[in-house]
Amino acid sequence: MSRHKKAIPNRSFRVADQIQRDVAGLVRELKDPRIGMITITGVDVTPDYAHATIRFSLLVGDKEACQTALNEAAGFVRNGLFKRLQIHTVPTLHFEFDRTTERALELSDLINRANASRALDD
Repeated sequence: MSRHKKAIPNRSFRVADQIQRDVAGLVRELKDPRIGMITITGVDVTPDYAHATIRFSLLVGDKEACQTALNEAAGFVRNGLFKRLQIHTVPTLHFEFDRTTERALELSDLINRANASRALDD
C-alpha cells in the first residue's frame, strides 16, 4: 500500500510570492542602464515549477528595452534564486511588461471625458 503525500495548500502561491520578493531584490543589483525604475507586480508559476512569468511595471524608461534587458539577465537572476529559494526546482524566468497601470490611466481618462461631455449636455 503506497501512501501519497498530500499537496501543501497554497504552496504555489507562497512560492510565487517568495519568488516575487527575491526577484525584486535581485533586479536592484543589476547594473544594466536599460533597466529603469521597475516594480515587480506579480509572478505566475506553472504547476511543475518549471517556468515563472514575472510581470513588471516601469516608472521611468523604455518598456521594450527594459523587457529585453531583463530577459537577457534572467539567467543571472535565476542563479540568485538558486541560492535563496529552498525548493527542488527553480523555474526558468520570463519577464513580461504589465500594462495594468497604463490601462487604468486610459480608463480613468475615458471616464473623465465621458463625465465632461455629459456635463456639457446638461
